[in-house]
Parts: sequence; structure tokens; C-alpha cells
Amino acid sequence: MRISIIGTGYVGLVSAVCFAAKGHSVICYDNNPKVVELIKAGKAPIYEPKLQELFTKVLKNKQIVVKELISKTHFDSELVLIAVGTPSRNGKIDLKYIDNVSTVIAEYIRTEDKFISIVIKSTVIPGTTDTRVKSIIEKISGKKIGDFGLGMNPEFLREGNAIDDFMNPDRIVLGYEDNQTLKLLQEAYAPWDCDKIIVNSRTAEMIKYVNNALLATQISSVNEFANITAAIGGIDFMDVINGVTLDHRWNPLISKNKRLNPGILEYLVPGSGFGGSCFPKDVMALQSLARGVGIKPDILDAVLSVNHNQPFEVVRLLKKAFGDLSGKNILILGLSFKPNTDDIRESVSLKILNKLLNTKSLLYAHDPVAIDNAKLEFNNINLTFIDSWEDIIPKVDAIIIGTNWDEYNKLKNIEYQTILKDKIIVDTKRLFSINDFPTVKYLTIGLGLLRNS
Repeated sequence: MRISIIGTGYVGLVSAVCFAAKGHSVICYDNNPKVVELIKAGKAPIYEPKLQELFTKVLKNKQIVVKELISKTHFDSELVLIAVGTPSRNGKIDLKYIDNVSTVIAEYIRTEDKFISIVIKSTVIPGTTDTRVKSIIEKISGKKIGDFGLGMNPEFLREGNAIDDFMNPDRIVLGYEDNQTLKLLQEAYAPWDCDKIIVNSRTAEMIKYVNNALLATQISSVNEFANITAAIGGIDFMDVINGVTLDHRWNPLISKNKRLNPGILEYLVPGSGFGGSCFPKDVMALQSLARGVGIKPDILDAVLSVNHNQPFEVVRLLKKAFGDLSGKNILILGLSFKPNTDDIRESVSLKILNKLLNTKSLLYAHDPVAIDNAKLEFNNINLTFIDSWEDIIPKVDAIIIGTNWDEYNKLKNIEYQTILKDKIIVDTKRLFSINDFPTVKYLTIGLGLLRNS
């Protein structure tokens, strides 16, 4: 099957490469000539584990080609997936890229007799596909649904795990407005054997938002409980949550003394808040949509409020330990919003850095892959980006674990214990436990006054 995909970001390029790996012939489009040339040269413009290797393979086998999106693009396929950005502007979703691409496709349909289905893969608020996109295409093309197809196919890709998530999904949502689009989507996803949910487009759009909003709600709820626990003192919140999740409704027993340990439990670990390209903007978009339809979004308001303040818990912990932070040397390990990606959008680490810069502390920052992106955001004499975090440890007074990259696990090795003595570690990701550092002041979210904190 020939599939066109517009947009070569995290969603578009991953989708294109994975469809090609499953045997489809894929044409990628992007309106940035530099990105197009980079991809044509065989280089993925984003960092994502396994992406470059798989991309090289499908490109070599000529299962994927890349073209520049222009005003008079000819789409040589029946199925066109739109995977462009839908950023947040003042708390509302910005659909200008969806509008622009819809216009290009409509101009093509206007002069062509062949049937094509336009399927939105970008995250858009419910009602976007079957109202806004439909209206643009019908107005410009002069045609109606039936002359062209329309649908919505949300993605559920976790950055850092995107290839595995696409190739081994737990479900695929097929939203459609006409039977031919459903047929084409079913053909595209025929190589995948998993639950396939068939719904109308606005239901598909809502599934994506509720999925992300529920996960974000869980994160903010746990962080609020952890903050209360720490304020009480004498309690480690992880002991609390371990006791809670032994409830069979969280973690069922599958045999004697053996539990299921579902992935959802990862969202019950306290930290410094959620970031990234999805959760913050999706919760804000749903919050704005709720108000637009006359619903007061009390829970969503609280989720965002807790998350906004949560990074400042790290600064509060440091101030409690040091008092005045002016002149203190502080190293932050990890700048991407999560490990295994170079994406710094809404990164909590960057929010912590910004707050600490106001304290006149001397900051050092490291990340395995995201330093170049972070450098574009900062230009401050009190912040130094470093390539070797191990070399700077003797010089610093405190270390913040901002992203739980595997390489930072080395800190608990015995050879570091002497170097770390009398320093402070603030672990925002619960990468370690208090017992890993017998001679260090170990601070983390949800840890009251125990042995040495």
C-alpha cells in the first residue's frame, strides 16, 4: 500500500519508518527544505532509540522517499496522514499547521478526480477533523465527503520508546467519517495484530486527550500526596505508595506471591512534575475546550496548578539545606524531559535551571544528547554546559538528578562515595534510594526527615 505522511517530527518520521518496515511504500513530506535534504541524506533529524537504524534499512530498500511539501504538491497515494505540530498558544491549541496542510491537500483535490482519504494523526481537540478540517477541504476543493475521505488516527507513542510503541501497540484507534477511509486504515494496519478500536473521528480525538489527561492527573495527585508526606516528616512516600499499590485493584496477583506489576505504577512515583510535548499542552487544550462547552474543569485546573509549582519543590529543598544559594556550585544531570530523547519541550530540568539562575548560584548542566538543544534556550554566565559530568563532581556542592538517564546510576558506585561525602543529592526521579548514599545528604520529593535529610 502507498501511504503519504505529512510532517517528519517525532510522530511523522517514526510512523513513516515503521509503516515502511511493515512493507508499505511511504512518501514523507515536509515544508522545511533543510529537513528534507537531511532526511534524503539518510540522517534522522531527531534522536530516538532504534530510529536511525530502522530508517537506514527502509531507505536502502527504497521503501521510503522524502519530498518537500509545496503549494502544488501531487499526492501519489490514496491515504494521506497529517502528522504536523499542534502547539499550545496561551493555553489553547494552535491549529495553523493543520489548516495550512488541509489547504494544500484541498487545492490538490480540487483539480484531481481520484479519491484520497485525509487522516489526522496529530493530536487535535474533539471536533477538529469532522468540522474544521472538513470545512476547509470542502470549501477550497468544491467537493464533499464521499468525493474524498476523512478520518482520525491518534498516536500513543512515548518519546524514547516510540519505535517499540508503534511496532508493538496495545491498541490502534481508527476514527473515520466514511467507509472508504475505514477500509484504507484497516489495510494500512493489517500487519498489526492487536485490539483495533473503530469509532468516529471526534471519539478518536477524545480518546487521545482523556488518555493523556488521566496519566497527568495521576502524576499531579501523587506529587501532591508526596508533598504533604514530606511536610509531616518521618515518612518516605515510597513506603506509602508501595503499601497502597499492593491493593489488587492496582496490582493484581497472578499467582501466589507473584504480581502483575503493570506499567501504570510508573506514574505513581513522585517527582518534579511532568513535561514534554504532550501532557502539558494536551491538558491545557482539554481545559480550554471544557470551558468552551460550558464545563468548569476543576480537576484539570488542579492538575496544571500542582504541576506548575512542583519543580520549585527542588529549589525549596536546596534552600532548606543551604539557606542562601548564592555562589553555590550546583550540577544538574539531565536536560531532556525524559531519558532516551533529545526533546527539551516543557522539560522540568529547564524550569529548575531557570529558577536557580535567579538565586545567583553557579550552575553546571549535562545531558547525553540534549545539550545542543538546551544551549539554544540559555545564555547566562552563571550556567556552563559540560560534556563530562564525572569530572566536575569534586567541584560542586550539590547534584540534581533532573532526568533518569541510565549512565547516572554510576553515582551510587562505591568509588563515588568518598567524592560525594558532605555533598547534597536532590533526586527528582527516585533514581536512587537513601540507602545508596550513607555519607551523603540525600533529598527527594516525598521524603520527610529521616536519617540524614
